[in-house]
Parts: sequence; structure tokens; C-alpha cells
Amino acid sequence: MATMPSFLRALIVFALLCAGTAVAFLLKSQLLETYTQTGALESMNLIISFLVTITAIVIGLLINATKGFIDATQDHWATFAGQLIRLDQSLCNYGSESEPMRRQLQSFTAAAIVKFWRADIIPTSVSYPHVRTLSKDEANQVLSDLLNRIELGIIRLKPSNPLHERLAADCFDQYKEFARARWSLLLAPQNSLPAPFLRMLVAWLMMIFVCFGLRAPANPLIMTMIALSAATLSSMMFAIMDIVDPYKGLYNISSKNMHQALGAMLRQTVIKGLAPSPDAGGDAVPTFTHGYSQEAVDVTFRRQPA
Repeated sequence: MATMPSFLRALIVFALLCAGTAVAFLLKSQLLETYTQTGALESMNLIISFLVTITAIVIGLLINATKGFIDATQDHWATFAGQLIRLDQSLCNYGSESEPMRRQLQSFTAAAIVKFWRADIIPTSVSYPHVRTLSKDEANQVLSDLLNRIELGIIRLKPSNPLHERLAADCFDQYKEFARARWSLLLAPQNSLPAPFLRMLVAWLMMIFVCFGLRAPANPLIMTMIALSAATLSSMMFAIMDIVDPYKGLYNISSKNMHQALGAMLRQTVIKGLAPSPDAGGDAVPTFTHGYSQEAVDVTFRRQPA
């Protein structure tokens, strides 16, 4: 069930709730008719009220926890993107010796985007490891190796004067802050709710609808209202289940901050006149087009005509 699309899971929930009510109608007409005629089902009002109240509280807490998870994860990504920009700026301040590390940092940023948001498009001017086809652990290892090369490159810098000594120290300090932000992001919870809890919640809802079927008369108006109630709860469960994986679906975490960070790196490269040309020969002329976010600029390259 965890791998099903959220919309399909919501339809299954709707079907289960309606099926629970139908079974209750059948039981009441075939097996419990004597009790319904004597009015014994009137005592179920208190039980139904109790179940509805408890379930409403649980769903409210569930929605609040899910929103808190999304907000916290979005804040982690904003901090992470900010650290990427600061590290790139520190490397840029050092000079041309740090350009290989800057290109590796751009590759890391692009790979991180496609690792979490696999449908996103990256500018063709950026080369990066193809982590889309790798498992989660393999992709993490590839990105960790890339960052390790950046760290070793910073350590190997050979400052020629006191100014560059301070700039090299700043690069290493920014790298440590960036690494701390990365591990904070990786070790944070990667989904908002465990699947077994959601299954248990669906079971609670089914029990409530069974009670509705036992208590309510089987006429078209009541059936219509029960179907509408099931549809409302199913749509609510769709929203909750869609956020279980925060990088897919309608209510996913935005990759805007990471695209802005990559766009800032590419703009800085072009401003310095160090943008690499993907084609052999010819001069690389930067062309700016409004691309993958409103604020960031997608940088592509075309060959200068001979």
C-alpha cells in the first residue's frame, strides 16, 4: 500500500468506508432486526459520539503534525541552500585556484536536486552524477564522495599571502557549516507518518461507518449523506497520505530554494567570465533565460558563430 499513488489509496479508503456501511445495513436487516425493532440501537448514540470525537481529535493532531513536518523540512532545505551559496561565495572569493571545487559544488547541488526531486530539470551546462537511477544509499555514497573531494581540495589550497590564508580559512569554516547542515537534513525524519498508523486510522473510520449503518435507516437520503461523508474523509486522507513522501505528489516540498542556490552559483560563474563551454571550439557566450524558478536564472550556453 505504501507504493500506491495517493489518489488510488484515497479511493480504497472511500470504498472501505462505504463497504463498512453496506455490511452494517445487511447485518441490521438480516441478523439484528429484532434489536432494531425494540429500540435497542438507541443506546449506540453515546458510543458513536465517543468514537467520532476521538477520531476527530486524532485526525486534527495528525494534520497538525504533518504540517509541522513539512514546515520543518522546508526550513532545513532553506538553511541548506543558504549554506551552499555561502560556501560557493567563499570559494569564489579565494580566486581561480578554487574553481575546480566550485564546479564540483555545482555538480553536487544539481545531483542533490534530482536525487530528491526526480522530475526536476537541470540546466544542460551543469554536469552531475546520474543519481536518478541509483538507490538511496548508493546516491548518498556518490554525493558523499563528491563532497569529500571538495573538502580535500579546500585543505590542499596553498595560500600565497595573509589575505588568501584568511580566505582559505573562511572556505573551510563555511564547508564545516555546510556539512553540518547537510547531516542535519539527512538525519531528520524523511516522512511524516508511519504507514501502520495510517492503516489503524482507516480501521477506526471503518468502525464508525459500521456504527452509522447499524444506527441509521437504509433510505436514499441517508445513503447519500454517508457517501458524501466518506468522500470528505477520503479526500482528507488523500492529503495526509500524499505528504507521507514529501518529495512527490501534490503537497510536496518545493525545490525552489535549491534551484535558486544553483542559479546563484551559475550567475557568479558567468559574471567572473569562467563559464565552461560544452562544445569544443568557439567562445562560450552566456545566454540568460528565465527558467526553473521565478527568481533564479537558468544559464545555458551557445557557440559563438565562427
